[in-house]
Amino acid sequence: MTELKRTPLYPEFKKNGAKTIDFGGWEMPVQFSSIIEEHHATRTKAGLFDVSHMGEVYVAGDGAEAFLQKMLTNDISKITPGRAQYTIMCNENGGTVDDLLVYQLAEQQYLLVVNASNTDEDFEYLKQHVTEDVILENRSDQYAQLAIQGPEAERILQQLTEDDLSAIKFFRFQPDVTFKGIEHQALVSRTGYTGEDGFEIYLNPASAQALWQAILQAGQAYGIEPVGLGARDTLRFEANLALYGQELGPEISPIEAGLGFAVKPNKEADFIGKSVLAKQKEEGPKRKLVGIEMIDKGIPRHGYSVFVGDEEIGFVTSGTQSPTLNKRVGLALIATEFTEEGQEVVIQVRKRLLRAKVVPTPFYKRS
Repeated sequence: MTELKRTPLYPEFKKNGAKTIDFGGWEMPVQFSSIIEEHHATRTKAGLFDVSHMGEVYVAGDGAEAFLQKMLTNDISKITPGRAQYTIMCNENGGTVDDLLVYQLAEQQYLLVVNASNTDEDFEYLKQHVTEDVILENRSDQYAQLAIQGPEAERILQQLTEDDLSAIKFFRFQPDVTFKGIEHQALVSRTGYTGEDGFEIYLNPASAQALWQAILQAGQAYGIEPVGLGARDTLRFEANLALYGQELGPEISPIEAGLGFAVKPNKEADFIGKSVLAKQKEEGPKRKLVGIEMIDKGIPRHGYSVFVGDEEIGFVTSGTQSPTLNKRVGLALIATEFTEEGQEVVIQVRKRLLRAKVVPTPFYKRS
C-alpha cells in the first residue's frame, strides 16, 4: 500500500484532534470539530485551512507569456506583476485538464497554482508543449499554503503584520509580507475558495507550523476555527465554485461548467481547445451546469442520474444539505433544453425517483 503524503502541518492536525482521510494521495483533515460547525464559523467569523497539498509550478523566461497564452484559456496579457487570474487548461477537445490560478510575479515570471491531485499530470502536460525559451519547474515542495477565510479574516491576520493587508485588493497579491515572529516572508493574495473574503498565504514549509499557531492564537478572540476538507467542500459548493473531478474534467468543458468568463476565444493567441470552445461559446453548449433544489426528501449526490420523464438528461456533479440555507441542493450537468429556471426534473436517488427543480446559482452570495 502506498504511503500517504503529509503536509508540513500534519502535526497540527493531530494536536487539534482532526479526523484525517486519504485525499488524492494526501493524508488530510476532513474535519476538526464538525463540518457544520466549521462551515458556520467560516461564514460568520473565520476559518483556517491547510491547502499545502496544492501544486505550484514556476514558469519564466523570454517565452513565458507566449507559452501560457497557448496553454491557458484566459488572456494572460491582461495581468501585471502583483495580480492573479483564474484560468483553465484544456485538451484539444475542449475538455478540462485543470482549473488554476496564475500569479504574475514579475515580467515573464509566473506561478501557477494547480489542483493537488493533478500536479504531476499538469506538469507533464506543460512539459510536452514547453519551448526552449521557457523555464518550467515544479516547485510544489517549496511552498506550504494556508488560507484564512471569513468576515474576520483581515482583522485577525492584520494583527500579525505591519504590512497593510487592506491594500491587497481582490485577485491581487503582495509577494513579500513579513509576519511577526515568523522566519520567512510570504506571498499573500486576496483569493479563496469559500465565497467569503480572505487570504491565501504561500510560504516556506519550515515556517508553516509557526504561522498556523500564530493565526489560531490571534483569532481566538474572534472565534476562528481550524477547518477541514468537509467544510471546504460545502463552502465552495454553496458559492458555486467548481471542483475538478466533479464540475470539471477531461469530458467537461469550461463553457458547459459555466466558466465562460475565463475562456477568451478572441485573444490573438491560439490556445489548446480554442476552436471547440469558441464554437460552444458562440452557439451555446449542448449541456449546461445548473442548480437544482429537491422538492421530495432526499439529497442529490455526485453521479446520480437526472431525468425528465423517461429521458435521462444528465447527472448530478455535487450535492448536499446546504448548512447555510438548510436546503437540499445540488449542481447538475444537463441537456440545455431543460435548464430553464423552475424546470422540474427527477433525480434517481439509489432506487427511488425524487422530484427536484432547476434554481439559480450561486446558492450563497456574500452580502
